[in-house]
Amino acid sequence: MTPPPQTARLALRQMDLRDLDDMAELLGDPRVMRHYPRPKDRAEARGWIEWNQRLYHEHGHGLWLLTLRADGAFVGDCGLTPQTVEGQVDVELGYHVRAELWGNGYATEAAAACRDWARDVLGLARLIAIIDPHNHASQRVARKVGLVEQRRVIREGTQQLIYAMNPHDAAP
Repeated sequence: MTPPPQTARLALRQMDLRDLDDMAELLGDPRVMRHYPRPKDRAEARGWIEWNQRLYHEHGHGLWLLTLRADGAFVGDCGLTPQTVEGQVDVELGYHVRAELWGNGYATEAAAACRDWARDVLGLARLIAIIDPHNHASQRVARKVGLVEQRRVIREGTQQLIYAMNPHDAAP
């Protein structure tokens, strides 16, 4: 299955092992990963890519690599991954953007494209975002694309916010 169509500024594509340097830098950056237990090392970044390749094959979606249309520069990743929360499997809308590019609206632009693709192509009935309560920037992105805080849960030993929406209710 093809990824969501490009946006005004971004191209989305499947990631592969040629992206390991960029993904290792992104997932190894303590600023990007400050709301995770710890940054990922290169081997874990490789595992991240391989996990997404399995998701593309098994589900037709995963996190896609984001690049700038203007010059092909690496931006981050964004997409849809199955996640289990309190025994229920939902599709999560997730995003990571290089720290030096924060504040440019790339996460919101990519997340909106993925939300629309989830609705229009996959026909998904629901999307969630799992967000650390201290990650205010991620919460803003979730709200901008139509997700609302649904509840707080303890997941993997830490408190997390679950934002949720029905993608059919999202504005096109």
